[in-house]
Amino acid sequence: MAGKDLMGIAEKIIKIDSKVRFVAIIDLKGNIVEGIMKEGKTSLESQREEEHFCKQVAERRKMRKGFDKTLGKVRYVHVEREKVTQLVVYTPKYTVFVTVEPELSITKKVSIVNTVKKIVSKI
Repeated sequence: MAGKDLMGIAEKIIKIDSKVRFVAIIDLKGNIVEGIMKEGKTSLESQREEEHFCKQVAERRKMRKGFDKTLGKVRYVHVEREKVTQLVVYTPKYTVFVTVEPELSITKKVSIVNTVKKIVSKI
């Protein structure tokens, strides 16, 4: 998929809700192919930390795949931190990493995940 198309997807995701902070589309090696920060927000990590974190996301994906046969495929990953909520959705070629403000209800966070899954279903 062309970079322009992936940027369009990232832009759609960032617009899902005003509480979405950051969207990254990561390849299977952990490289950020496209990334976008919500206007007016600042990153909680340095660029180097962000890149390292995305590499770790790819590694964790590989580790989770080892349990697919017994537990089934991962639908999404939800990490709740004090300062940010991290949501991860897998597609065959990419990992979509989304951060949102932690004060959102669990219902709203699941709604965001479901919307992300619809947007990225073709990539």
